[in-house]
Amino acid sequence: MLSISPPPLPSDDKRWKIVNGTMRRHGFARSALIETLHTVQSSFGYLDTDAIQFVAHSLHVPLSQAYGVVTFYHHFSLKPPGRHTLMICTGTACYIKGTEKLLAEAESRLGISQGQTTPDGNISLMTARCVGACGRAPVALTDGELLGQSDAEHMMAELERWAVE
Repeated sequence: MLSISPPPLPSDDKRWKIVNGTMRRHGFARSALIETLHTVQSSFGYLDTDAIQFVAHSLHVPLSQAYGVVTFYHHFSLKPPGRHTLMICTGTACYIKGTEKLLAEAESRLGISQGQTTPDGNISLMTARCVGACGRAPVALTDGELLGQSDAEHMMAELERWAVE
């Protein structure tokens, strides 16, 4: 029986060993594509061209299919995140309670649109369909910390704190 060895890791970075472990655990099966891409994303913060090509080659998936998955699911990012992340919930409860005002204020003050990072690489502005804290709407997450019943002043105070770090 012919055994095909997996391709060499892209670099000596230990995070690639974690990615390789995910693929190995699934026997380098094509069905491990999404889970492997999640592992790359959580390890490196985003998916660059080299990472997508490595995963596609390792799992014997067409590159077009790997890119299709990455661009279809909003969780995946092709750009490195900022040092800080502001995530604004756009779910129904938050929307009813004024999340559109939070988002407009953040876009105005930061000078970017949702899904973008400030030119200095300090803050990424993201949205989520629901973060599961509807009782505290509107909700924003600052570096993963929940700001419930948030208003523009409260949220902007957090952004200003980031600016002086």
